[in-house]
Amino acid sequence: EERSFRAVFAGRVLAFDTDAGVFSKQHVDPGSELLCKALPDTIGGRVLDMGCGWGAMTVMTLARFPKAQVTMADVNERALALAVSNVEKNHMQATAILSDGFEKIEGEFDAVITNPPIRAGKAVIYKMFEDAKAHLVPGGALYLVIRKQQGAESCVKYLKTLFEQVEKLDKSGGFWVLKASRPLEGMEQA
Repeated sequence: EERSFRAVFAGRVLAFDTDAGVFSKQHVDPGSELLCKALPDTIGGRVLDMGCGWGAMTVMTLARFPKAQVTMADVNERALALAVSNVEKNHMQATAILSDGFEKIEGEFDAVITNPPIRAGKAVIYKMFEDAKAHLVPGGALYLVIRKQQGAESCVKYLKTLFEQVEKLDKSGGFWVLKASRPLEGMEQA
């Protein structure tokens, strides 16, 4: 059953449609919103929303950074179709790619944003972080949100094996927003 609702973000009223079988179908997930609020004002260029679901983070990112070139990717075809229509509904533009993780993602991005699919398990999301590292331009960063009780601390430890700099940008309601930048080269972390 399709749902429609509105949310206010960055001074704009945003309209969304969702459906059964997609993550957080009743409202914008608080973790996703926290991440989009925590993004630095310097975000620009190419942004990848990995695991975009029905497009909440893409739409909120474009509400804050209308000039960003956002690519949204998800493995769920229905969610991606909703994301495309939600972007259009808010008179925005983004590129959509049906992809299992980074499988079909090409090129490099100034920022990769993700509310990772925790239920998919650590192996899946850690691989996603590793792949994100390989798809960042020099100076680019990975931004993610994770619940403290879902392993935020071990996530930080793991990110530190991939990136020189891992910062906590914000925390609220049990969510941590993390920024990982300055990818470590090769096996230096050994």
